[in-house]
Amino acid sequence: MGLSASQIPEPPKKDLPLWDVKLGELPKWVGRRDISPTGVYFAFKRAELKFHNKYVHVRRGGIAPYAMMLTGYCILSYIWSYDHLKHDMMRKHH
Repeated sequence: MGLSASQIPEPPKKDLPLWDVKLGELPKWVGRRDISPTGVYFAFKRAELKFHNKYVHVRRGGIAPYAMMLTGYCILSYIWSYDHLKHDMMRKHH
């Protein structure tokens, strides 16, 4: 049950991307953002749609998007279990 690209509202075109904003203009830029739960949800949906259009829905897709997701999962899994692994590494095994 996903949304199509036509249902996701686009941000205003006259607005600058974050990397083009100068440091002094940052508070005004943040003030123009829609930080409601709906706005944040649609921002994540736009990012997901952009990722899928770039890496998954290509004419001749490869294994790259799946390898990136697997690598990300492995890194997150290691971070989540690091506290437990840290104690195992400090034990002396005789």
